[in-house]
Amino acid sequence: MTYEPIMVPSPKPHRTIRTVLIVVSALLAVCCVVGAGVGLWLYRTVKDAVEPARAAATAYLDDVQAGNYPGAYGRLCDRVRDTMTQEDFTRIQAAQLKISSYEITGVNVNNYNGRVTGTAQVEAVQEATGARFTQGMALVKEGGQWRVCQ
Repeated sequence: MTYEPIMVPSPKPHRTIRTVLIVVSALLAVCCVVGAGVGLWLYRTVKDAVEPARAAATAYLDDVQAGNYPGAYGRLCDRVRDTMTQEDFTRIQAAQLKISSYEITGVNVNNYNGRVTGTAQVEAVQEATGARFTQGMALVKEGGQWRVCQ
């Protein structure tokens, strides 16, 4: 009688590391896609909230810079218009130094108990002196429109 060895199947290679790497790579890819989507949504949400306030500040400054004081007065909030007539506003604005250029460097919008307010940071250059200055411009949302409320 002869002894014949029993055929033993060859052991399966351990592929644990490869499996873990594939799972981790897939999770990382999903996280990147979700993160990019959330980032884009957040950017658009903030831009949609801030852009109308920026446009109101720009329109007001354009009117003041062009000497369109009745137009600028119409962009003021009710509280300011209740305390100052259009003639007084025109007289005050005409007496101030003109600005040759400006840049809105930042806009902040707040919603506190349903009252929506904002602040625009403006860097401007005076026409006569060339002096640069920074000023905060208060904004408030009234009747669905942004208004300057200095």
